[in-house]
Amino acid sequence: MSFLNRVWRARASSSAETLIFISRTFTASSSGIDLHPGASFSTKLPSLPKVPKDRNVKWVFLGCPGVGKGTYASRLSNLLGVPHIATGDLVRDELASSGPLASQLAEIVNRGKLVSDEIIINLLSKRLEAGEAKGESGFILDGFPRTIRQAEILEKVTDIDLVVNLKLREEALVAKCLGRRICSECGGNYNVACIDIKGENGSPGLYMAPLLPPPHCATKLITRPDDTEEVVKERLRIYNEMTQPVEEFYRSRGKLLEFNLPGGIPESWPKLLQALNLEDHDDKQSATA
Repeated sequence: MSFLNRVWRARASSSAETLIFISRTFTASSSGIDLHPGASFSTKLPSLPKVPKDRNVKWVFLGCPGVGKGTYASRLSNLLGVPHIATGDLVRDELASSGPLASQLAEIVNRGKLVSDEIIINLLSKRLEAGEAKGESGFILDGFPRTIRQAEILEKVTDIDLVVNLKLREEALVAKCLGRRICSECGGNYNVACIDIKGENGSPGLYMAPLLPPPHCATKLITRPDDTEEVVKERLRIYNEMTQPVEEFYRSRGKLLEFNLPGGIPESWPKLLQALNLEDHDDKQSATA
């Protein structure tokens, strides 16, 4: 019987059995990382162990829509050799597939609403089934959990090592979301927004350079249908309302690392690595080349 069938047969009988079946995919193993609640990159952290490549870390990335969870989670996925599972990508893949959930998801997404726990768990279960077949272990989750219920399910099926909460001021978030573009031909992601917020009243400024496409993609850029100012602000409102309790859930367990993005990738990536006690030798080599 496939993993997905086992999950949903278990869900039909009892939620407790669901957790048992899901836990067969997520094998518990804690990294021993112990962070002070609410720590940020500028806060002195406890001595974190070095994380070797191919370590089966179990990390979660939190953060408002458009903050860059996918970018940094993907980079860490490549660095550590573990899969990056983005629930946002799972939703978009389902939308593009014209599957049974596509029309329902389209209505939810275009209104800026959050996808229900049931749908997310369904999509995630399918992704885990595929990963199980390929022998995957460990993960970096991006976009899950978003609710207390999801966090409680995840808590019972695996030991999350660390939750990285990316933060960026709202005006920059809105500008980033409105500047997102996708190449309709190759699927590349770009951003045409040049964000330059001056510091005032003692707060630092913030500069994020645009991520412009190569010439062969420049004429093929499209905007996601849900990237309108009204929808973006509604997504941020809903996120803050529903996900702040999730932040507190992990903060109370000493697993939350709050990281305030100081700028774009060139400024933020080295400081994020520093906060995680990691080194990117490839990045250092390219910087000095």
